[in-house]
This record gives sequence, C-alpha cells and structure tokens, in this order.
Amino acid sequence: MSKPRQTTLEKDILKLLRSYPDASIPVPLLLESLKMNGKKDEKKLNKALHSLRHNGQIRITRGNLVRLNEPEASSDTLFTGRLDVTRSGEGYVIVEGRDQDIKVPSRFLDTALNGDEVQVRITHYHKRSSKPMGRVESVIHRAKTIFVGTLVSPAKNTWKIEPDEQSARIDFFVDRDDLNGARPGDKVTFTLVQWEDTRGLPQGKILRSLGKGGSNDARILSILAENQFEATFPEEVEKFAESIPDTIPKAEIEKRLDIRDLVTFTIDPVDAKDFDDAISIEELDNGNLRLGVHIADVSHYMPRSTSLDDEAIVRGTSVYLVDRVVPMLPERLSNGVCSLRPREDKLAFSCFMEISPKGKLISSSIRETVINSNERFTYEEAQEVLDGKPHNYKRELTRVAELATVLKKNRFRAGSIQFETPEPRFILDNEGKPVDVIVKERIFTMKMVEECMLMANKTVALHIDDLRESALNRVSREEAERDLYPFIYRVHDKPDLEKLFNIRENVKPLGIEFDVKEGISSSHINKLINEVEGTSMEQIVTGLVLRSMSKAVYSPLNIGHFGLSFSHYSHFTSPIRRYPDVIAHRLLKRYSAGGREYTWQELVKMGEHCSERERYAVQAERDSVKLKQVEFLSGRTGEEFTGVISGVTENGLYVILSDVHCEGMVHVSNLKDDYYIYNAQRHSLSGRSKKREFRLGSEIRVKVVRTDTEKRHIDLTLADS
Repeated sequence: MSKPRQTTLEKDILKLLRSYPDASIPVPLLLESLKMNGKKDEKKLNKALHSLRHNGQIRITRGNLVRLNEPEASSDTLFTGRLDVTRSGEGYVIVEGRDQDIKVPSRFLDTALNGDEVQVRITHYHKRSSKPMGRVESVIHRAKTIFVGTLVSPAKNTWKIEPDEQSARIDFFVDRDDLNGARPGDKVTFTLVQWEDTRGLPQGKILRSLGKGGSNDARILSILAENQFEATFPEEVEKFAESIPDTIPKAEIEKRLDIRDLVTFTIDPVDAKDFDDAISIEELDNGNLRLGVHIADVSHYMPRSTSLDDEAIVRGTSVYLVDRVVPMLPERLSNGVCSLRPREDKLAFSCFMEISPKGKLISSSIRETVINSNERFTYEEAQEVLDGKPHNYKRELTRVAELATVLKKNRFRAGSIQFETPEPRFILDNEGKPVDVIVKERIFTMKMVEECMLMANKTVALHIDDLRESALNRVSREEAERDLYPFIYRVHDKPDLEKLFNIRENVKPLGIEFDVKEGISSSHINKLINEVEGTSMEQIVTGLVLRSMSKAVYSPLNIGHFGLSFSHYSHFTSPIRRYPDVIAHRLLKRYSAGGREYTWQELVKMGEHCSERERYAVQAERDSVKLKQVEFLSGRTGEEFTGVISGVTENGLYVILSDVHCEGMVHVSNLKDDYYIYNAQRHSLSGRSKKREFRLGSEIRVKVVRTDTEKRHIDLTLADS
C-alpha cells in the first residue's frame, strides 16, 4: 500500500515537529513558526493537521498540543521512569526523554509507591486523548526510606499505620515487635519491611514516635520525615564532632596565608549562628578594589569516608523550616568550630578578587587562610551604618556597598533575571502557633552580601576554566575537563518553551506582548517582569515564570546559568549548609596541590544526589510555610479577605490572600450562582448563564470556609455567595 501524498504544508509541519521530536507544540505556536496568520491560514493548518492525524503521523493531545506520533510500543517494550501518584490514586510514570508521561490506573500500580523508580509497560493508547496507558511490571528502586503516618489498633493485638496523604497510598500492618514503644494515636515514622503481594498490606516497622498527632513538634517532624530528613544525628556522628578540637595547631597556621590582621566582618540574619562567610575589602594603589570572600573551611574538619562525612552526604543540605533549622552538620561544627565567629581565630578558604571600579574582574587567587573576624553585623545593623550611623568599619562597609551596586547593575545589564518574590514570615507564640504573618523585607545589605557571594562563586568556576586552558598544550579540551580538572557546577538550563507560551497566553488579555521563540534570552523575560511590575499580575506572572524555568542543578557538565546569565557558576560560599560547596573546596585544594579528588562519573552521581536532596529540602520548607498558613487561618473561619486569583483549573480557583500571603482554593462546587465552564486557552472559568468570568490575576473577595492542617489545605468560597 502506497503512502498518502503529502501537501507542502504537511511536509513543513512534519519538518518542524522533527526539529523538536520530544515536544508538544501548541497550535497557535505552530501558526507563528510557519509564518501563518489570519483565519484562512488557521483553516489550512487545521485541515493539514487533521490529515496528518488521520494518517497516524501526529498526535493532537488535550489542550490542542501537537506532537509527532510515536510508534506503538510492543508488548515486550519496558520503560524505566519515576512514579508520581496523584491524590486520586492514579499513577504517572515520568520517563526521561519522553514528552508524555505513561498513565497507570491504581489497580495496575503493583507494589510501587510514590516516587519509586519502576519498569512500566505500555498496554494501549487512550482513545480520546491518545495518551499512553500502562502497568507497572517491577520496582527497581524505592524512593523513600522513611514514611509518616498514624498508628491505629483496629482490633486487639492488631496494629496498623494509616500513612499521611503525602507519604504513601496504602495502609501498613505492624508486628508487635516492631512498635518501638509507639501507642495508638501517635504520629510515627516508619520504614517498609516488605511488600511482595498486592493482595496483602505492606509490612512496616516503626522507627520513632513523634508524639500525639496534632502537636506542633509532631507536625514539623512529620514534614521532615516526609521529605526524608531526620532532625537528630546518629550517636557516632555526634561523637566524631565532639572529638574535633576547637583550637588551631600552630603548624596548621604556618601552612596557610595568615590574614588575621586584615579587617574582615560577617553580615547575617539577626538569629544566625552559623557564620560561614566573611568579607574584606582593600583599596589598591592602581585604583582597583580587592574583594575578599572568606568561607568556613569545613573540608579541613571533615575528611572523606568518615561517619561525619557519610551523614553530611546523606543529608546533602541544611533545611530551613519556619520554626527551626535542621543543619547538615552537628551544631558543634556548624555553630562552633567552623563558624566564623567574631574575634576568634578560624580556618577559612578565601577567594581574593581584584575588581576595577567598573566591576570588571582583573585577577583572582584562592588560598587556604586563617582569619579573625573583627565584627559580626546583622543585616539591619550594617544597613544602619550605611544609612549614616557612625562605626569603626563604616569606610569598609561603604566600599563593599559601592562595589556591590556596580556588580548588581552589570549583572542585570547582562540579562540576569530580576526575581523579587514576596516571602511570608510568621510571628510564632511559645507553642509554635502563628499569631501574625508579615512579608520579609529584603533590605540593601542582604542584596549587597548576595552580590559578593555571586561574584566569588563565578570567580571560582572561572578559575577552573583557567586551569584547563593551561593544560591544553598537553591534553585535549575534553581530557582537561573530564580527566584532569573535573568540577561541580551550579547549572541552570533554558526555560520550557511550552510553558513560556502558556505565560504569553495569560498576559495577552492585559495588552502585554510576550515574544516566545526558540533561543529566548533572559532579557525577554526581564522585559515581561518589568511590564507587570506594580500590577495585580506581578506576583502571578513571576510565579508562572519561575515554574517555567528549568530547575537549577549540580553537574560536572557546565552549561552555564540562564537565570543569572553567567557562563560559569559554582557553589563555593556555603559549605556549612550545602554539600556541593564541600566538594568544590576539596577539588580546589587538590588541584592546587597537584592531585585528583573525584572522577567525572563520581561528580555526576554526587550532583544528581545533591540536587535531589535540595529538592526535598525546598519541599520541606514549602510544606512548613503551608502548614503555618493553614494554622494561621484555622482560627479565622468565616472571615473575609481580598485576594488575587493565582491559578485557574477545571476544579476551581487558587487564590492568594493579599493581606496574609496565604493561598487557598475556591472549589468549583462552591461557585453556586451558575454553572461554570473551564476555558483552558483563556485560563478562566465562565458562567454559562450570567457570563461571570474568573481569570488569572483578577482581584476577588473570598471567605475562609474550612482548613485542614493534616492535608495542609485551605478551602475558600466567594464572599458574595
């Protein structure tokens, strides 16, 4: 049978889709890319798409997205991916390299749990949506080692754990010997012992009781456990930390650059105890400035393959919750031995940068040092000095401020994206309950310190590039990068084109033109953010842009940092709270001594692990904020608030309450004055009879109906309903 003849337009469509084989492209974006416009062209395109779809060459998925038709997978084909289980119990397997997830009905999930790495088989394609449907064949790797739930005793000598919604999708049974002192009604952490047959319940073993459900500690510790973090350290780790002396041997000082006479100071939040960075600044005879960024030398105190190092790897990062910090290192190190406390000799790893008055990096050096910080400033204290308050180090602070202003100006001129998202800060009572919520103010000194740290992180990455360049007379560029001087970078890829197109459709009704195209630059995104500044859409658009962005990750492959518009960027400045910074320190020291530390492949694995731990930490931080938001509104049922619609789905409206910075949902079932229809392209809900329309960014009055602290959910209704 001969292939159907294709029109020129059909060939052009296929050519374009083959350029982006894994992408689903919106029809309007196809029109633009093919330089078509007007209703006649739209009809031509739709006719061509219908023909290609009929011939099985393309798929048109929900939301009017067009993609190449993948060949029907044979029943023998297995895909490996990560399982994402929804509230309804259905699963979606996310396979790297596939644009479409594989949907798995709950009865075909086998023994897989949320987040697990699984093997899945595509069984068929959905008739209406053309989405691949499948079944889980096996679990390759369990994503979680810690689960959270409530212990119940449905019958005498029978114990069962009802997992939290965020933790697992099925109840677990527990043997008497595995209760570990927990009692019915306790919130507990537990681990999976075995689950081999879906006809029975999985077996759990209780790790620890968090106390009676409902207490602040139980809720916060649950959030940590859900995200695979433990609040306490193993006994052997604490013992190792205690064995580290807090005095510096004379022999160690003699090995280092001694800069104890150089004026250095730390600038941190008022409640900070782990001071991991200090700053110095000197005016040079040639008119340039010498900026010093001095970082706590954690790697000196934490040899590889020790219990301390092993635990730091597992944690990967510190976690900053609303009411506490869960550190990566025991407090003896994070707040004591390593912390650059004022007027104490401390070991540091310093990045010195000679910078011109116009902000150009002239030269740099990275040295192991010993410092003695002259002053511990809070952000507010440093700001007072810059605003005119007398101080012994006013001159130094002023020079840093002037330099930071130039560096920031240069960074934004080069295209760095100007994200300023409001962050809520909770005022808590003695029991951890929120009594007020305000927006954190980002004063200039916070931005000043940030610019110094960004400059140091960039300089360190450039230093590695210089080392590689110097070796090119001996080895190839690839050998220099992968064998001689592998390094760990903080990289940030370009944003998702489809999501950017979604933003364009959202802002178009406001009269804002957002040009979306392949190879979009950060300056295009800055232009959009500037256009919505000061409008009701500012926070919404910023959120949409953030969600469209690729996630910044750690990798030895340097692809640059799109958000910062840096070609070279690493993390060097926070080894007390980030493990990748420890890795960077070790690599820099080893290269300075003329040796090797990590292989390229080791850095790939460490980068993936640290990126995952960071995602868990960010989720825990968000969960703790959401919990406090729900707790704050729990005593305000029936009260009315002004809010802005932050999201529209077929299920209802997400609304950010303007005064209290909390987000809740008006479910479509609570829109009782009409029958509302969801319009995906307009991102709106429209009443069929009264034509009332709710759109993204619109301001509305809502009322708190109910709150659920366990699910961390806020239900709203319209104030006029």
